[in-house]
Amino acid sequence: MYELEDVIKQCVERVARFRRQHQRIGEQNTKASLIEPILGALGWDIVDLDEVHREYRRRGVDNPVDYALLLLRTPRLFIEAKGLGENLDDPRWANQTIGYATMAGVEWVALTDGAEWRVYNAHAPVPIEHKLFRAVRIEDDVDAAIELLSLLSKQNMGDNRIEELWKGFFVDRQVHTELTDLFAGSDPAPELVALLDSRMSRLTREEIRQSLIRARATFDFPMSAAPPQRQAPSAQAYQPSVQQAVPPPALARPTVQSSGLRRPQRASTRVTPDERKLKLADLLAAGRLRPGTTLIARYLGQQHTAELLADGRVRYRGENHNSPSRAGEAVKIALHGRDITGSRKATDGLDFWQAQDAVKGDVVTLKEIRRRVALGEA
Repeated sequence: MYELEDVIKQCVERVARFRRQHQRIGEQNTKASLIEPILGALGWDIVDLDEVHREYRRRGVDNPVDYALLLLRTPRLFIEAKGLGENLDDPRWANQTIGYATMAGVEWVALTDGAEWRVYNAHAPVPIEHKLFRAVRIEDDVDAAIELLSLLSKQNMGDNRIEELWKGFFVDRQVHTELTDLFAGSDPAPELVALLDSRMSRLTREEIRQSLIRARATFDFPMSAAPPQRQAPSAQAYQPSVQQAVPPPALARPTVQSSGLRRPQRASTRVTPDERKLKLADLLAAGRLRPGTTLIARYLGQQHTAELLADGRVRYRGENHNSPSRAGEAVKIALHGRDITGSRKATDGLDFWQAQDAVKGDVVTLKEIRRRVALGEA
C-alpha cells in the first residue's frame, strides 16, 4: 500500500507539472506516465499479456478496449483510457465500454484520464447512468484515491472485494430512492400519511399531510455521495446529481427539519400508467429494440442470455416464452429446479433482463427502454 501511495503522489506531481506547462500530452503519454505506473503499483504485471492485455478484443471484429486486466487469463476489469484533460462526462466513453463489457461478461469497468478514475458495474440491472460506483480525482485526496484504486488491485479483484462493497451500495441506493419518493414533492406519498395516521390518533390525515409538505427530509449514509464538482471537487464517492436520476446511497436514520417553504418537486421513479401499457412488441415497433437482440441477465453470479423474437416473445434455451418475466422464471428454474418456491421464482422480467437500446446504443434494463419509449425520448 505504501508503494501505491508513493506512485499516486508521483502521478499528482506529474499532473500538476503538465497543467502548469499547459501540455496536452495525449492518450499514449497519459497511459505511460499516469495509468500504467498505478496498474503496476496495484500488483498487475504490465509486461505479462496474460495479466494486462492492451487493445483487447474479444473477437477480431470488435473495437479494442485500452486495457483488459485478467486473472487466470479471464478478463476481470476493462479500462478505457483518455488523454489527460479529456472530458470524461462525454457519455460515449462510458457507454461504449460498459456495453462491450456487458457483452463480454466482464463486470467491472474503469474510465480514466490519469487524473480522475471512475469505476462502473457493467452488470448492474439499472440504466447506464446508475452503474457508476465511485470516482475520485487523485489531486483532491490521495487517501480517497488509495481507497478506490486499491479495490482494483490484483489481490482484491481476485478476492472480489469490490463486489462485496457494491452489494451494500446498490441496496442502500434503492432504499434511498424509495425513502426520497415517500417525502418528495408537494403531495406526500399516501402510504406514508397512512402509516403516520395509524400511529398518531390525535391528528387528522390532513394535518399529517400538511406537516409532511412543510418538512424537509435528509438521509445520512455511511458512504458520501457528493459528486465531484469541476470548481470545488470532492474525492469520496461520485454520483451524478438528482436531475441525472442517480440518488445518493442511504441507510441511516433520516433527519427531518420543519420549514414553512415548500420543497421543489423531485423526479419520481414510479412506473406510470403509460409505461405499464407498453409490451415488448411495442418497444420493437418503436425501434428501441430489434428482433434477434440478445437479452442479458445476471443472476447468482452468472450471466444468462436469451433472444428477443420479432413477435415480442423471448427464447431461452430453445423454449419460447410469452413474456420476459416467464423467461426470467425459466432461468431460476434451470438453476434451482422445479421445486423452487413461488416467491423465489417470481421475477420482474423488465428489471431482470438488459438489452441494447437500438437508438441510444447503451445497454440498459428493458424497464428503462420502456420508460424511454413512454416519454418519447430520442
